[in-house]
Amino acid sequence: MYLGAIEAGGTKFVCAIGNEQGQIIERVSIPTTTPEETIKQVVKFFQNDSLSAIGIGSFGPIDLDVKSPQYGHITMTPKNAWRHFDILGEVKKHFPIPIGFDTDVNAAALGEKIWGAARDVDSCIYITVGTGIGVGAIVEGNLLHGLIHPEMGHIIVRRHPSDSYEGNCPYHKDCLEGLAAGPAISERWGKAGVELQDQAQVWEMEAHYLAQALVNYLLILSPEKIILGGGVMMQDKLIPLIRGKVTDMLNGYVHHSAILSAIDEFIVPPGLGQNSGISGALALAMKARDTEF
Repeated sequence: MYLGAIEAGGTKFVCAIGNEQGQIIERVSIPTTTPEETIKQVVKFFQNDSLSAIGIGSFGPIDLDVKSPQYGHITMTPKNAWRHFDILGEVKKHFPIPIGFDTDVNAAALGEKIWGAARDVDSCIYITVGTGIGVGAIVEGNLLHGLIHPEMGHIIVRRHPSDSYEGNCPYHKDCLEGLAAGPAISERWGKAGVELQDQAQVWEMEAHYLAQALVNYLLILSPEKIILGGGVMMQDKLIPLIRGKVTDMLNGYVHHSAILSAIDEFIVPPGLGQNSGISGALALAMKARDTEF
C-alpha cells in the first residue's frame, strides 16, 4: 500500500502518491481556490488508490493542539475563504485512515531529516523564504510544537543602516517576514528579485536580515543543521553571503567546528531540492501510520 501526501499551499496544493523510501510515484498540482473546490480535486486524485495513510503539510496558521476543538483547522489566515476551515476533518471524511497533520515547514524539516540534508543529525531547522518566511524545527528527533507551532518568520530583527523601507507584514510591519520575504524585496527595490540578480546591495541587505534570524535560531535552538529553501534562496550568491554574516555576527561566541571551519556543511540548501515539502508530507503519513498501529 502506498502513502498519500498533501502539500497545502496558499497558491497551490501539491498532492502525491509515494512510498516509504520517499519516492514520489505520481503527483498533481491543484490551484488553491475555494476550500470546497480544492478539496474536491484532492479527493479525486486519491480516490482510486489504496493508501495506508496520508500526510498533510499545510499553510497556516493552523491548530495543532489535539485537545483543542479547533484541532486540524486553518485559523487566522489572510486567505479569508480558508479561515477556520477544518482541513484535516474534511480529508478524514473521505479517507478513514491515519492522517498526519502539521505545518508545511515542519513537514519540510521532517522530509529533510529522513531523506535529505539533515538525515545524519537529530536536530535541524528548515527555513523557507518566498512569499512569506516560515520555519520548521526538529529538536532531538521531534517536531517542535508548543503553545502554538513555531512562527519564527515573524521575529524582530535590527534594521540595516541604509534601509528606509517600512516593512509589509500586516501585523508587525518590520518583522523578518515584513523586511525579507519576496514581496518586501519587490516593494523596496521596485522590481522582483529575479530582475535584481546583479544588484549587490539587494542581496547584501537580504543576507543582513536572514543572517540575524539564523543567529537567533542558532542561539535559542542549537540545531545541528540549518536548511535554507524557498524561491528567494534560489539566488546562488545568497547562502555564501549569509554564512559570512552569521560568522561575523557570532564573533567567535559559538566555539564549534560547525561554525568555525565547516559552516558550508552547517548552513545548506535543501537536500531534496523543491521536494522538501511534499516528501515531508509523505513522512507525516508514515509517522501517522506507525503511531496509530
